[in-house]
Amino acid sequence: MVQPATAALLVGVGGCIGSLARYGLSLTAQRWVVSWPLGTFGANILGCLLIGAIAQCAARGEALSPEARLFLATGFCGGFTTLSSLIYETNQMLRAGEVLHASLYVGVTLLCSLLAFFVGALAVRMALRLAGGLWA
Repeated sequence: MVQPATAALLVGVGGCIGSLARYGLSLTAQRWVVSWPLGTFGANILGCLLIGAIAQCAARGEALSPEARLFLATGFCGGFTTLSSLIYETNQMLRAGEVLHASLYVGVTLLCSLLAFFVGALAVRMALRLAGGLWA
């Protein structure tokens, strides 16, 4: 069992790193596309890919410690992905009368995020099989 202070520290540090990574991704994405929130979209997809892999590792028992799960899933992925930004950006599109763009943004983000989660989990399963069936 992880001590509460240790858990809070792991989540806080992971969340800080995740938030900074998302901010950096958003700044980088704005260099290519300013009319569509590519940074938030990319963070949500990559975060779901990562948390899918984390979930699959965690399902294998001892593959990830409780501390690693707190740091990576709750902390980093929680800070990296963001539903609030998705909703804010969707609202901005709707206020500008871009109903089609807003609908596509939400729909494509949810579909790709779900797909990315399953791809992350599948990638871990395949890697474990290739590694000789460890934790199979």
